[in-house]
Amino acid sequence: MKSPIILALDTKDLNTAKSWIECTRSSISTYKVGLEFFLKFGEAGISTLREAGDFDLFLDLKLHDIPNTVAGAVGSVEQINPRFLTIHASGGGEMVAAAAAAAPKISITAVTILTSLSEKDLFEIGYSHNALESAVALAKLATTKGARSVVCSPFEVGAIRNVVADEVELITPGVRPVGADLGDQKRVMTPADAIAAGANFLVIGRPISQHWTTSPMAMSDAAAKILDSL
Repeated sequence: MKSPIILALDTKDLNTAKSWIECTRSSISTYKVGLEFFLKFGEAGISTLREAGDFDLFLDLKLHDIPNTVAGAVGSVEQINPRFLTIHASGGGEMVAAAAAAAPKISITAVTILTSLSEKDLFEIGYSHNALESAVALAKLATTKGARSVVCSPFEVGAIRNVVADEVELITPGVRPVGADLGDQKRVMTPADAIAAGANFLVIGRPISQHWTTSPMAMSDAAAKILDSL
C-alpha cells in the first residue's frame, strides 16, 4: 500500500528537490511539484526528479481559465504523466468537464477552498457561504463533472466524504504535526486526525523539509515519524 503522505517539493533548487526524494522514498510515494517549480524547470525538471526513482507526481498547477484553455493546458502536460493535476473547482462545471475529457488517465483534482484563507478572507472576496459550505458545494460540483480527486482543508474533509463517491480521493493540505509551526496555513489539523476524518492523502512540506538543513537522515526520520503516527 502506498504512503498517504505527499511531500511538497517547495524549493527553487532542482538538485535539492531530487535529494529530498532520494532521502524520503522509504516513507513517501507521491511528490508535489507546484507552479513556481514547474514554470522554472518544466518537463525537463520532472525528468530529472524521476532519476531519483519512480514516484507518483502531484502536479499542482491550479488551472483556472475558460474551458478550452484549461483543456489545452491539461493536454499539454499529459505526456508528463502526473497522477494528480489540480484545477480550481470554482472555474465551474464546464471547465472541470473539459479538463477531465482532455486527459482521462489523469486524476483531475479539484481545489475547493485554499487552506491559507480564513473565513473573513472568503467573505471579503465575495463568497456568500462559509468555508465548509463552499467547499462541500464545490466538491460536489466538480466530482459530478469528472474530477476524481478533491483538495480541501482537513476541517471540510469529513463533510465532503459524506457527499462524494467512495472512489473519490480526498487530499488535504493544512496538516501539521503537534508542535509544528503553522507557516501560512490558517486552518490546520494533525496528520492522524486528518486521516481519521476521511482524507486519503496529506500534503506536507515544511514539517519534513525543514529538517534537510540538519541532515538527510533527519529529514528521512521526520517523514518516517509522521507516517508511523497515522
